Amino acid sequence: MAQDRNVERAARLDTATLSDALDRVGIVGQCYRIEGRDPSFTMAGRAFTMLCGPAAKPPGTVGDYIDDVPEGHVVVIDNGGREDATIWGDILTEIAHRRGLAGTVIDGISRDVALCRTLGYPVFSKGHWMRTGKDRVQVEQMNCTVNIGGARVAAGDLMRGDPDGVVVLPREHEEAVLDAAEEIAAAEDHIREACRGGMRLDEARRRFKYHSLQTRREG
Repeated sequence: MAQDRNVERAARLDTATLSDALDRVGIVGQCYRIEGRDPSFTMAGRAFTMLCGPAAKPPGTVGDYIDDVPEGHVVVIDNGGREDATIWGDILTEIAHRRGLAGTVIDGISRDVALCRTLGYPVFSKGHWMRTGKDRVQVEQMNCTVNIGGARVAAGDLMRGDPDGVVVLPREHEEAVLDAAEEIAAAEDHIREACRGGMRLDEARRRFKYHSLQTRREG
């Protein structure tokens, strides 16, 4: 797999810093209530998106797609926030892990969490419960724009997840977001170093312009 410099840059930044950078750029990229099924999970990669909906009669499939997801990508599933039927389980986890996918993000729930924890395969969702989505949920569209926790995600957008949750960086704005995040991270590192050296926190924050780091900037 070819190197993706911006995925590597995002992987070095935490979601809190990226969230602040998104606020500065004026983008809603924080995926509300989407969290790792294990607190240690982290991931970074490009989005492979999927839109799901209630099953028709006869019902459609819930997921014969996994072999088509490129290595290093994140499976991003919009199940409309549905919590009464899952859309991801142990077979998909095993194959995704074996194929080297970066992780899975679901606006909805997953199941079989023991396996993703054992394998260390990152699954981020609204929760987990055991009831199958078979005959309840079906895939409607692939590689389309979806809604994940109130954030817009298009195919190829940059996804980052860690113990604080998940953010999406729209591809057309990712350079600006990453530049801002790296500036914020550097300023906060300077503040910590200054305080370790004996400086008062209020003075360090003034010196490194802490209170304007996340302020929205035009242009």
